[in-house]
Amino acid sequence: MKLSRYMLPLAAAAVLLTAGCAERTYVAAPPPPPPQGPPPLVEQADHNGFQAGSADGARDSYNGVGYHPKSDRKFHDAPGYDPRFGPFEAYRDYFRNAYLRGYYRGFYHQ
Repeated sequence: MKLSRYMLPLAAAAVLLTAGCAERTYVAAPPPPPPQGPPPLVEQADHNGFQAGSADGARDSYNGVGYHPKSDRKFHDAPGYDPRFGPFEAYRDYFRNAYLRGYYRGFYHQ
């Protein structure tokens, strides 16, 4: 009887003491990977378009033709496409955007 009277408080104390010793390890997630650069299709189209636009803009400015970047043949043809990079439509769109930027820079000598 005396033993059972102390058994419940001893068991409760043991549970409370061991529960406080439980350790939870926190493992932080690894850092995110570094950002990737643009795909090769975008890089190639951007480079080709800007160079072509810059040259055509400078030529038109020098000859006094006027600012007409969308009337140049290179703007419509988007030369320099390599099928290994991806679809032509995406290349053409990036090329044309870069061409317009380059043409502006070349025409206004910036």
